[in-house]
Amino acid sequence: MNLKTIYVLLVVLYSQFVFSQEGIPVYSDYLSDNLYLVHPAMAGAANANKIRLTARKQWFDIDNAPNLQTLNLNFRTGEKSGWGGIVFRDENGRFSQTGVYLTYAYHLLFSRDRTDLNMLSFGLSGGFIQSNVDLRGLDDPVDPDPVILNRVQKDAFYNIDAGLSYNYLEWYAHFTVKNLLPTTRDIFNNDTPIQESNNQRRYIFSLGYLFGIANDAWSIEPSIMYQATEQTQESTVDANVKVYKDLNEATTLWGGLSYRRSLDGAEFSQDGVSIENQQLQYFTPFLGVNYKKWLVGYTFSYQSNSVVISDGGFHQITLGYDFGKRKERWNCKCPAVNSK
Repeated sequence: MNLKTIYVLLVVLYSQFVFSQEGIPVYSDYLSDNLYLVHPAMAGAANANKIRLTARKQWFDIDNAPNLQTLNLNFRTGEKSGWGGIVFRDENGRFSQTGVYLTYAYHLLFSRDRTDLNMLSFGLSGGFIQSNVDLRGLDDPVDPDPVILNRVQKDAFYNIDAGLSYNYLEWYAHFTVKNLLPTTRDIFNNDTPIQESNNQRRYIFSLGYLFGIANDAWSIEPSIMYQATEQTQESTVDANVKVYKDLNEATTLWGGLSYRRSLDGAEFSQDGVSIENQQLQYFTPFLGVNYKKWLVGYTFSYQSNSVVISDGGFHQITLGYDFGKRKERWNCKCPAVNSK
Protein backbone atom coordinates (compact mmCIF):
# COMPACT_ATOMS: atom_id res chain seq x y z
CA MET A 1 0.00 0.00 0.00
CA ASN A 2 1.60 3.31 -1.07
CA LEU A 3 1.49 6.58 0.81
CA LYS A 4 -1.16 8.12 -1.43
CA THR A 5 -3.47 5.19 -0.73
CA ILE A 6 -2.83 5.54 3.01
CA TYR A 7 -3.62 9.24 2.79
CA VAL A 8 -6.93 8.65 0.98
CA LEU A 9 -7.92 6.04 3.56
CA LEU A 10 -7.01 8.48 6.32
CA VAL A 11 -9.25 11.14 4.77
CA VAL A 12 -12.14 8.69 4.51
CA LEU A 13 -11.72 7.48 8.10
CA TYR A 14 -11.47 11.02 9.40
CA SER A 15 -14.65 12.00 7.55
CA GLN A 16 -16.48 9.10 9.22
CA PHE A 17 -15.02 9.98 12.60
CA VAL A 18 -16.07 13.63 12.42
CA PHE A 19 -19.51 12.66 11.21
CA SER A 20 -20.13 10.06 13.90
CA GLN A 21 -18.55 12.05 16.75
CA GLU A 22 -19.65 15.59 15.95
CA GLY A 23 -19.96 17.29 19.33
CA ILE A 24 -19.77 15.34 22.59
CA PRO A 25 -20.07 11.56 22.14
CA VAL A 26 -22.99 10.05 24.06
CA TYR A 27 -21.74 7.28 26.32
CA SER A 28 -23.15 6.31 29.74
CA ASP A 29 -22.24 9.55 31.55
CA TYR A 30 -25.89 10.35 32.19
CA LEU A 31 -26.21 7.40 34.59
CA SER A 32 -23.79 9.12 37.03
CA ASP A 33 -26.18 12.00 37.80
CA ASN A 34 -24.93 13.85 34.73
CA LEU A 35 -28.09 14.30 32.66
CA TYR A 36 -27.25 17.86 31.63
CA LEU A 37 -24.33 16.55 29.56
CA VAL A 38 -26.89 14.90 27.25
CA HIS A 39 -30.09 16.92 27.74
CA PRO A 40 -29.78 20.76 27.78
CA ALA A 41 -33.25 21.18 29.34
CA MET A 42 -31.85 19.77 32.61
CA ALA A 43 -29.68 22.86 33.17
CA GLY A 44 -30.77 24.27 36.53
CA ALA A 45 -33.53 21.68 36.98
CA ALA A 46 -32.22 20.42 40.35
CA ASN A 47 -32.59 22.07 43.73
CA ALA A 48 -28.82 22.65 43.81
CA ASN A 49 -26.14 23.89 41.43
CA LYS A 50 -24.00 21.07 39.98
CA ILE A 51 -20.44 20.65 38.76
CA ARG A 52 -19.47 17.42 37.00
CA LEU A 53 -16.02 16.34 35.75
CA THR A 54 -15.57 13.15 33.69
CA ALA A 55 -12.54 11.36 32.29
CA ARG A 56 -12.95 8.42 29.91
CA LYS A 57 -10.24 6.17 28.48
CA GLN A 58 -10.69 3.27 26.07
CA TRP A 59 -8.40 0.29 25.53
CA PHE A 60 -5.43 0.81 27.85
CA ASP A 61 -3.51 -1.80 25.83
CA ILE A 62 -3.64 0.29 22.61
CA ASP A 63 -1.59 3.43 21.95
CA ASN A 64 -3.50 6.63 21.15
CA ALA A 65 -6.82 5.00 21.99
CA PRO A 66 -9.95 7.18 22.22
CA ASN A 67 -10.30 9.32 25.33
CA LEU A 68 -12.72 12.03 26.42
CA GLN A 69 -12.73 14.66 29.15
CA THR A 70 -15.69 16.89 30.03
CA LEU A 71 -16.36 19.59 32.61
CA ASN A 72 -19.81 21.07 33.07
CA LEU A 73 -21.65 23.40 35.39
CA ASN A 74 -25.37 24.08 35.58
CA PHE A 75 -27.38 26.24 37.97
CA ARG A 76 -30.69 28.04 38.53
CA THR A 77 -31.22 31.81 38.63
CA GLY A 78 -34.57 33.03 39.89
CA GLU A 79 -37.65 30.84 39.80
CA LYS A 80 -37.63 29.69 36.19
CA SER A 81 -34.27 30.24 34.48
CA GLY A 82 -31.45 27.71 34.32
CA TRP A 83 -27.96 28.17 32.89
CA GLY A 84 -25.14 25.84 32.03
CA GLY A 85 -21.78 25.46 30.35
CA ILE A 86 -19.72 22.54 29.05
CA VAL A 87 -16.11 22.28 27.89
CA PHE A 88 -14.76 19.05 26.43
CA ARG A 89 -11.79 17.42 24.73
CA ASP A 90 -12.27 14.30 22.59
CA GLU A 91 -9.27 12.46 21.08
CA ASN A 92 -9.00 9.43 18.82
CA GLY A 93 -5.48 8.79 17.60
CA ARG A 94 -4.53 11.61 15.23
CA PHE A 95 -8.04 13.07 15.36
CA SER A 96 -9.34 15.37 18.06
CA GLN A 97 -12.04 17.91 18.78
CA THR A 98 -12.29 20.56 21.47
CA GLY A 99 -15.42 22.52 22.20
CA VAL A 100 -17.55 24.62 24.49
CA TYR A 101 -21.34 24.79 24.93
CA LEU A 102 -23.44 27.46 26.65
CA THR A 103 -27.02 26.66 27.67
CA TYR A 104 -30.19 28.45 28.69
CA ALA A 105 -33.15 26.50 30.09
CA TYR A 106 -36.64 27.63 31.08
CA HIS A 107 -38.58 25.70 33.73
CA LEU A 108 -42.38 25.78 33.99
CA LEU A 109 -43.80 24.61 37.32
CA PHE A 110 -47.31 23.17 37.38
CA SER A 111 -47.03 22.15 41.03
CA ARG A 112 -49.47 22.98 43.79
CA ASP A 113 -46.50 24.15 45.85
CA ARG A 114 -42.70 24.23 45.73
CA THR A 115 -42.33 20.63 46.98
CA ASP A 116 -44.78 18.94 44.60
CA LEU A 117 -42.73 18.11 41.49
CA ASN A 118 -44.49 18.73 38.18
CA MET A 119 -42.06 20.56 35.89
CA LEU A 120 -41.74 21.00 32.15
CA SER A 121 -38.36 22.34 30.98
CA PHE A 122 -37.04 23.69 27.70
CA GLY A 123 -33.31 23.98 26.90
CA LEU A 124 -31.18 25.46 24.13
CA SER A 125 -27.39 25.06 23.83
CA GLY A 126 -25.02 26.79 21.45
CA GLY A 127 -21.73 25.02 20.78
CA PHE A 128 -18.43 26.06 19.22
CA ILE A 129 -16.13 23.18 18.22
CA GLN A 130 -12.69 22.90 16.63
CA SER A 131 -11.70 19.67 14.86
CA ASN A 132 -8.05 18.77 14.30
CA VAL A 133 -6.21 16.03 12.41
CA ASP A 134 -2.45 15.65 12.83
CA LEU A 135 -0.90 14.63 9.50
CA ARG A 136 2.68 15.20 10.62
CA GLY A 137 5.06 12.28 10.23
CA LEU A 138 2.94 10.38 7.69
CA ASP A 139 5.09 11.26 4.71
CA ASP A 140 8.43 9.76 3.68
CA PRO A 141 11.12 12.29 4.72
CA VAL A 142 13.50 11.06 1.98
CA ASP A 143 11.01 11.13 -0.89
CA PRO A 144 8.17 13.43 0.24
CA ASP A 145 4.83 13.24 -1.54
CA PRO A 146 3.29 16.69 -2.22
CA VAL A 147 -0.20 15.20 -1.86
CA ILE A 148 0.40 14.51 1.84
CA LEU A 149 0.24 17.63 4.00
CA ASN A 150 2.81 17.66 6.80
CA ARG A 151 0.83 19.76 9.25
CA VAL A 152 -2.11 19.84 11.67
CA GLN A 153 -5.32 20.56 9.77
CA LYS A 154 -7.93 22.54 11.72
CA ASP A 155 -11.54 23.47 11.16
CA ALA A 156 -13.90 25.32 13.49
CA PHE A 157 -17.69 25.39 13.39
CA TYR A 158 -20.74 25.96 15.58
CA ASN A 159 -24.07 24.23 16.11
CA ILE A 160 -27.16 24.14 18.33
CA ASP A 161 -28.75 21.50 20.57
CA ALA A 162 -32.37 21.85 21.72
CA GLY A 163 -34.54 19.75 23.99
CA LEU A 164 -37.29 19.43 26.55
CA SER A 165 -37.62 17.51 29.80
CA TYR A 166 -40.62 16.59 31.91
CA ASN A 167 -40.28 15.61 35.56
CA TYR A 168 -43.42 14.46 37.37
CA LEU A 169 -42.84 13.00 40.83
CA GLU A 170 -40.83 9.79 40.21
CA TRP A 171 -41.39 9.85 36.44
CA TYR A 172 -39.16 11.61 33.93
CA ALA A 173 -38.84 11.93 30.16
CA HIS A 174 -36.31 13.81 28.02
CA PHE A 175 -36.13 14.55 24.30
CA THR A 176 -33.14 16.28 22.70
CA VAL A 177 -32.09 17.09 19.15
CA LYS A 178 -28.33 17.50 18.79
CA ASN A 179 -26.60 19.31 15.91
CA LEU A 180 -29.81 20.98 14.85
CA LEU A 181 -28.22 23.17 12.17
CA PRO A 182 -26.94 21.75 8.88
CA THR A 183 -23.23 22.47 8.42
CA THR A 184 -21.14 21.71 5.35
CA ARG A 185 -17.38 22.00 5.82
CA ASP A 186 -14.26 20.98 3.94
CA ILE A 187 -12.43 18.41 6.04
CA PHE A 188 -8.91 19.33 4.95
CA ASN A 189 -8.56 21.88 2.15
CA ASN A 190 -10.38 22.92 -0.99
CA ASP A 191 -8.36 20.50 -3.13
CA THR A 192 -9.65 17.50 -1.21
CA PRO A 193 -12.64 15.95 -2.99
CA ILE A 194 -14.12 14.50 0.19
CA GLN A 195 -16.56 16.77 1.99
CA GLU A 196 -18.47 15.88 5.14
CA SER A 197 -22.23 15.58 5.16
CA ASN A 198 -24.27 18.65 5.99
CA ASN A 199 -26.49 16.67 8.35
CA GLN A 200 -25.16 15.34 11.67
CA ARG A 201 -28.51 15.64 13.41
CA ARG A 202 -29.12 13.17 16.24
CA TYR A 203 -32.30 12.48 18.20
CA ILE A 204 -32.19 11.26 21.81
CA PHE A 205 -35.17 10.15 23.90
CA SER A 206 -35.01 9.01 27.54
CA LEU A 207 -37.72 7.63 29.81
CA GLY A 208 -37.54 6.32 33.37
CA TYR A 209 -39.23 5.78 36.71
CA LEU A 210 -37.92 5.35 40.25
CA PHE A 211 -39.75 3.41 42.94
CA GLY A 212 -39.00 2.24 46.46
CA ILE A 213 -38.70 -1.39 47.57
CA ALA A 214 -38.26 -3.14 50.94
CA ASN A 215 -40.13 -0.42 52.85
CA ASP A 216 -38.23 2.24 50.89
CA ALA A 217 -34.87 1.04 52.24
CA TRP A 218 -33.85 0.62 48.63
CA SER A 219 -34.84 2.39 45.42
CA ILE A 220 -34.70 0.99 41.91
CA GLU A 221 -34.75 3.01 38.70
CA PRO A 222 -35.33 1.28 35.34
CA SER A 223 -34.85 3.51 32.28
CA ILE A 224 -34.29 3.43 28.54
CA MET A 225 -32.55 5.75 26.12
CA TYR A 226 -32.98 5.71 22.34
CA GLN A 227 -30.60 7.43 19.88
CA ALA A 228 -31.04 7.88 16.14
CA THR A 229 -28.70 9.59 13.66
CA GLU A 230 -30.62 11.05 10.76
CA GLN A 231 -28.11 10.92 7.92
CA THR A 232 -26.79 7.37 8.43
CA GLN A 233 -30.06 5.91 9.74
CA GLU A 234 -28.12 4.41 12.67
CA SER A 235 -29.91 3.85 15.97
CA THR A 236 -29.18 2.35 19.39
CA VAL A 237 -31.14 1.55 22.54
CA ASP A 238 -29.87 1.59 26.13
CA ALA A 239 -31.71 -0.52 28.70
CA ASN A 240 -30.67 0.48 32.24
CA VAL A 241 -31.29 -0.52 35.83
CA LYS A 242 -29.95 1.67 38.65
CA VAL A 243 -30.26 0.85 42.36
CA TYR A 244 -29.93 3.28 45.30
CA LYS A 245 -29.29 2.55 48.97
CA ASP A 246 -29.42 5.35 51.57
CA LEU A 247 -26.80 4.47 54.18
CA ASN A 248 -27.60 7.53 56.29
CA GLU A 249 -28.82 11.10 55.79
CA ALA A 250 -25.52 12.16 54.22
CA THR A 251 -24.57 9.08 52.17
CA THR A 252 -26.22 7.26 49.28
CA LEU A 253 -24.63 4.30 47.53
CA TRP A 254 -25.77 3.57 43.97
CA GLY A 255 -24.91 1.26 41.10
CA GLY A 256 -26.39 -0.69 38.27
CA LEU A 257 -26.07 -2.11 34.78
CA SER A 258 -26.61 -0.67 31.30
CA TYR A 259 -26.95 -2.62 28.06
CA ARG A 260 -26.55 -0.81 24.73
CA ARG A 261 -27.45 -2.46 21.43
CA SER A 262 -27.38 -1.16 17.90
CA LEU A 263 -30.58 -1.70 15.94
CA ASP A 264 -28.65 -2.01 12.69
CA GLY A 265 -25.61 -4.13 11.94
CA ALA A 266 -22.29 -3.77 10.14
CA GLU A 267 -21.21 -6.33 7.55
CA PHE A 268 -17.72 -7.86 7.69
CA SER A 269 -15.76 -10.88 6.53
CA GLN A 270 -13.16 -12.84 8.50
CA ASP A 271 -12.11 -15.21 5.71
CA GLY A 272 -12.60 -12.95 2.68
CA VAL A 273 -15.44 -15.10 1.40
CA SER A 274 -18.39 -15.30 3.76
CA ILE A 275 -20.18 -12.13 4.84
CA GLU A 276 -21.29 -11.76 8.45
CA ASN A 277 -23.37 -9.13 10.22
CA GLN A 278 -22.53 -7.74 13.65
CA GLN A 279 -24.62 -5.45 15.86
CA LEU A 280 -22.81 -3.28 18.38
CA GLN A 281 -23.32 -4.43 21.98
CA TYR A 282 -22.04 -2.89 25.22
CA PHE A 283 -22.47 -4.05 28.81
CA THR A 284 -21.77 -1.25 31.29
CA PRO A 285 -21.75 -1.87 35.04
CA PHE A 286 -21.40 1.28 37.14
CA LEU A 287 -20.98 2.18 40.80
CA GLY A 288 -20.88 5.41 42.80
CA VAL A 289 -21.56 7.22 46.02
CA ASN A 290 -23.03 10.57 47.03
CA TYR A 291 -21.59 11.90 50.28
CA LYS A 292 -23.03 15.22 51.41
CA LYS A 293 -22.23 17.58 48.52
CA TRP A 294 -19.80 15.24 46.77
CA LEU A 295 -20.23 12.53 44.11
CA VAL A 296 -17.79 9.90 42.89
CA GLY A 297 -18.68 7.37 40.20
CA TYR A 298 -16.93 4.68 38.16
CA THR A 299 -18.15 3.15 34.89
CA PHE A 300 -16.75 0.21 32.95
CA SER A 301 -17.99 -0.69 29.46
CA TYR A 302 -17.30 -4.01 27.77
CA GLN A 303 -17.99 -4.62 24.09
CA SER A 304 -19.44 -8.12 23.65
CA ASN A 305 -18.94 -8.70 19.94
CA SER A 306 -17.06 -11.40 18.07
CA VAL A 307 -14.89 -8.82 16.26
CA VAL A 308 -13.44 -6.07 18.47
CA ILE A 309 -10.37 -3.84 18.40
CA SER A 310 -9.43 -4.77 21.96
CA ASP A 311 -10.76 -6.65 24.99
CA GLY A 312 -9.47 -3.89 27.27
CA GLY A 313 -12.82 -2.22 27.86
CA PHE A 314 -13.67 1.43 28.49
CA HIS A 315 -13.09 3.09 31.86
CA GLN A 316 -14.66 6.31 33.09
CA ILE A 317 -14.50 8.27 36.34
CA THR A 318 -17.00 10.98 37.30
CA LEU A 319 -16.46 13.54 40.06
CA GLY A 320 -19.21 15.89 41.16
CA TYR A 321 -19.96 18.68 43.61
CA ASP A 322 -23.34 20.24 44.47
CA PHE A 323 -23.57 23.72 45.98
CA GLY A 324 -25.96 26.61 46.49
CA LYS A 325 -28.72 24.24 47.56
CA ARG A 326 -32.18 25.76 47.93
CA LYS A 327 -33.98 25.07 51.19
CA GLU A 328 -36.91 23.08 49.84
CA ARG A 329 -36.70 19.52 48.52
CA TRP A 330 -39.15 17.96 46.14
CA ASN A 331 -41.42 15.50 47.91
CA CYS A 332 -40.52 12.52 45.73
CA LYS A 333 -37.85 9.92 45.04
CA CYS A 334 -36.22 11.90 42.23
CA PRO A 335 -32.42 12.07 42.73
CA ALA A 336 -31.83 13.86 39.43
CA VAL A 337 -33.50 16.99 40.85
CA ASN A 338 -33.20 16.33 44.62
CA SER A 339 -29.70 16.97 45.92
CA LYS A 340 -28.47 15.72 49.30
